Amino acid sequence: MRIVVVCDVLGAENNGTTVAAMNLIRSLRAKGHEVRVVCPDQTREGEEGYYIIPTVSFGPLNGYVRKNGVTIARPKRATLEAALDGADAVHLLVPFFASHTAAKLAQEKGIPVTAGFHCQAENFSNHIFLMNAKRFNRGVYRFFDRFVYRRVDCIHYPTQFIRDTYEQAVGHATIGRVISNGVNAMFRPARTEKPQEFADRFVILFTGRFSKEKSHKILIDGAARSKYADRIQLIFAGSGPSEKTLREYAAKRLKNPPVMRFFSRSELVNVINFADLYVHPAEIEIEAISCLEAIACGLVPVIADSPRSATRFFALTEENLFRYDDPDALAARIDYWLSDPARREACRQRYLGYAAQFDQNRCMDDMERMILETVEKKHESA
Repeated sequence: MRIVVVCDVLGAENNGTTVAAMNLIRSLRAKGHEVRVVCPDQTREGEEGYYIIPTVSFGPLNGYVRKNGVTIARPKRATLEAALDGADAVHLLVPFFASHTAAKLAQEKGIPVTAGFHCQAENFSNHIFLMNAKRFNRGVYRFFDRFVYRRVDCIHYPTQFIRDTYEQAVGHATIGRVISNGVNAMFRPARTEKPQEFADRFVILFTGRFSKEKSHKILIDGAARSKYADRIQLIFAGSGPSEKTLREYAAKRLKNPPVMRFFSRSELVNVINFADLYVHPAEIEIEAISCLEAIACGLVPVIADSPRSATRFFALTEENLFRYDDPDALAARIDYWLSDPARREACRQRYLGYAAQFDQNRCMDDMERMILETVEKKHESA
């Protein structure tokens, strides 16, 4: 089949949306499909199968947008027309401008359309200081509904949580599938020695963008209040606009400065396999593949129980959860797990079995099946 994947956001594989997009693109191509990618990533200009479109200018806000690592596509009808010419299916990644235009064009041409749900309302409202404005966030979902999702034949939800959240906000059921974005096979148990400088420390890892909704400060405060505070080494894997603020905050509270940087995939596998504990304090989360990657390597997680995060459903026991806005509750969980290696090992074994359901190959097979069945259904009803 000839499948067009429209990526309003695509760049380096250092964020969940781009990683999900590239995993799908590579998987579909490996299965023999012709995949055309529409995106604003200028570094791919001239690369076979890529149709490059311009980016949106936010005028005086361009500096702020760049600081947040956001590059959003501006639709170019001629390029989209060329990409959709002779296409059998279209898959949209996020409900932004290029996806809106692509969905309209696909409707006109009778091409089946599927769409991913990779943007939580708070991922947008956080940037305009309205993350906790419930009415505004409901309005964002309703806008997504009118702008894109009502025009598609099937929605891909990474978790049941985000499907329920969206359908409750827009007030109607949708045609969709719940399919995890999946964990790459490279994330597997391979216990390694800690670097010499961390040999006498408890290493606690969190992988997530440096931004407010990921709640790094809760982990900093929780680690500082642990009875093992002097021995805790935090590693924050990621990048983002809050890095300077977080470094300054940590410097006033932690004995050991946190390691804060972007890690390649292979580097991250190594870090996970020498870490003692994984903590996911994020308040806003559609799925958190980073948490699943840690689990797949056998690292015991401690997860915020935020009602706006799907990650809480990865907890196998009550001790794998903590009150999301409570550093003291997190400190108690950290102490619980660090004080008993045998307890951690028993939990680790449980999680290794649990992680099998998120195998990326299986998930990508389900994504292909969703697209093929959507095409088949569309043709049957024509």
